[in-house]
Amino acid sequence: MELKRRFDFRRIVTILYIVAFLAFIVVGFQPAEARHYEISGNIEIPSIGLTSDVTTLELVDHKLETPDTIVGSFSKYSSKIFLVGHSGTVFKNLKDAQVGDLIYYDDKTFKITEMETLQKSDINMSLILMPGKETTLIIMTCAGQRVGEKDATHRLIVTAVKA
Repeated sequence: MELKRRFDFRRIVTILYIVAFLAFIVVGFQPAEARHYEISGNIEIPSIGLTSDVTTLELVDHKLETPDTIVGSFSKYSSKIFLVGHSGTVFKNLKDAQVGDLIYYDDKTFKITEMETLQKSDINMSLILMPGKETTLIIMTCAGQRVGEKDATHRLIVTAVKA
């Protein structure tokens, strides 16, 4: 009788373990829920075939969380609009833009005046976000060597002024 109880106990524990393991596999391998971003505008750069929704980002712990497939916008001052996006998705062709190309952002037209690639450690965000005399659009995305899943050694920075 003692032997039968041990056998039943082991069987129950084994079955519970298998059920728990299967539940973990089913739940653990579900795709992550897509984050819903509230759309606050749109951007178009016809020369590179870019059209994207834009969402307003908030600074959290001195960082901006870049959306995966659309453009993020941050502004401290009305004269400076800072846009970010991933180089592997929304800004995959940004490197092909040229000085003089037009950018349409929220019913305003901007003209690219400068494109530069800087090492990430050389970027001064306070300077980039500083207000200017004219309305300026700054677009930034990863460039250079990949570092981890969503980062790189450099940043491509595109500056455009209101046309």
